[in-house]
Amino acid sequence: MMPVTGTESASPRTSGDDGHRPVSDDGHWPVSDDGHRPVSGGGGGPGRRRPGPRSAYAFLPWLLLGMGAFSNVVRGETPNPWIGGIGLLVFNSLYVSVVLQTFRRRDTWWTYTALSGMAVVTYGLAIGYGGPWLALFPLLSLAVGTALRGRRLAWAVGVLTCSAAVTGAWRDTDAWSAVTSGYGTLLSGLVTAAILALSEKVVELRETREELARSAVEQERLRFSRDLHDLLGHTLSLIVVKSEAARRLAPHDAEASLRQIADIETVGRQALTEIREAVTGYRDASLTAELDRARDTLASAGIDALVRQSGPPPAPVPGALLSWVVREAVTNVVRHSGATVCRIEVAAADGDTVLTVTDDGRGEGTGPSGSGLRGLTERLAQAGGSLEWGPAERGGFRVTARLATDADRRALR
Repeated sequence: MMPVTGTESASPRTSGDDGHRPVSDDGHWPVSDDGHRPVSGGGGGPGRRRPGPRSAYAFLPWLLLGMGAFSNVVRGETPNPWIGGIGLLVFNSLYVSVVLQTFRRRDTWWTYTALSGMAVVTYGLAIGYGGPWLALFPLLSLAVGTALRGRRLAWAVGVLTCSAAVTGAWRDTDAWSAVTSGYGTLLSGLVTAAILALSEKVVELRETREELARSAVEQERLRFSRDLHDLLGHTLSLIVVKSEAARRLAPHDAEASLRQIADIETVGRQALTEIREAVTGYRDASLTAELDRARDTLASAGIDALVRQSGPPPAPVPGALLSWVVREAVTNVVRHSGATVCRIEVAAADGDTVLTVTDDGRGEGTGPSGSGLRGLTERLAQAGGSLEWGPAERGGFRVTARLATDADRRALR
């Protein structure tokens, strides 16, 4: 006996992180290889792509906060204006670089290097000049809010807030300047980080919803393919058997041949009904009805059917699942076993229902692929049951299904 209790599942889709993902038209929104769907990520991990607002350009207008300092340089109101001018140019360049870079990939060496450079320029110019140059602290905090998360963000914004307040009080000797500088720095970093985090969650939720929809479609396709295999495999085998019987009987017993042909018509009509039910997903098989069909199928193939039931009848859900096992096992007996006798036993005891299908054939109970039994193994495993098959101890082939009486109805789908 070869136990088969595992399930087969599709491998999850992965999207490799090779650093060569295409981006959207604005150059700052990672997309998938087909150029349409945003790349999932979530941000926060080293070198990880992150979703967020569709354009980093939304953060560039905040550079206007430094217009006061720029005006001082242009008007010559700043000592050594060339130092202030170069400092502003370096700061603005690093700010743009950080914002654009973090919308492609967060936590890179360049991001931390640029933030460190911005901090050096900010402290130097703000301490050296004071006044409108204190606006560099909120801008630096905003850049930090786009690039950092978690404790790093909290520490960085906290240090910048205290630095802005202390520098404002020292340079301007004005309590109000200290309050506005510190408060503006605090809000710039935290609000920016909060907006981006919320935007990232929205994108992740959207992608999760799309993934769930794709998964539902795949599950429905799997259900439909299994139903078609189980339905058509049995029905076509029965039609072939009855057609052969009708051909053999035609020269000697026309009446019996016509009965076989009428049975073929009945089986065909029944198959049409079952296929329609499988398409709509409303087919619930009955174990009792399936056992009756198994007797007829085996008899048509010249195989003696011995069916025995003991214990209370199974509930609808395990009964429906076991009916699929009966159908598949009997189909395999007719097609592959070369048996003369097939025994079907259904026993219910101790909260479990056990189905055993045994034949006296040559021990070949499945086709080359065995996909039908593997699909049934998945169904029973979803309901907490098991399916085993293999050569019987005294020859032939045996299929054994075990299922709890409170099987999960989801396994029917």
